[in-house]
Amino acid sequence: MQIQETLKFRRRREAMVAEQLQARGIHDAAVLAAMGRVPRHLFVSEALMDQAYGDYPLPIGYQQTISQPQIVAEMTQAIAASSEDRVLEIGTGSGYQAAVLAEMVFRVYTIERLQPLYMKARRLFDALKYHNIVTRYSDGTTGWKSEAPFDAILVTAGGPSVPEILLSQLAEGGRLVMPVGSADVQQLVRITRSSSGFESEILCSCRFVKLVGENGWREE
Repeated sequence: MQIQETLKFRRRREAMVAEQLQARGIHDAAVLAAMGRVPRHLFVSEALMDQAYGDYPLPIGYQQTISQPQIVAEMTQAIAASSEDRVLEIGTGSGYQAAVLAEMVFRVYTIERLQPLYMKARRLFDALKYHNIVTRYSDGTTGWKSEAPFDAILVTAGGPSVPEILLSQLAEGGRLVMPVGSADVQQLVRITRSSSGFESEILCSCRFVKLVGENGWREE
């Protein structure tokens, strides 16, 4: 794979961080730095590279999307990750969110149910030398029990409720962030696990593709 990184893309990435993220209240320095480093244009098709740093989601095939930069930043900031954390991502998609996390945490475990997206993302992670990303081709709604517990879990698709099995794989003090609601509109929810149970808070309204799987929406 040819890694294309030019001054044009670097400048667009810098503008994205300043105008879309910092200007809208993203304050976590690690999130801003990570999104300033990850070459987002490589996570979309060549035809869409010039639009990669725009303020909107983009299609990546198979009825899936790469999320708007601001929502990636919001979700990443919401899990309050540290450099020693082990993070589970449900829904690899393009691989962009996992790459942002990989810039910030010890290890990322990411699951994708669509094989072509899984294979493409794995090749890109290898090309970009993200050796701390572990991938799996599976139903993400059942989590990754053999690697649990996780310090944070990030679900990049919207489901009708938070799967209990994912909550069970969260470490004490861990944070889970997920869009929850109908198929058309959701609220971004953060759940924190403590010694006494789970605390939930609503962060914002959002719209994601469906979380499909055993503990999500059924495939149509």
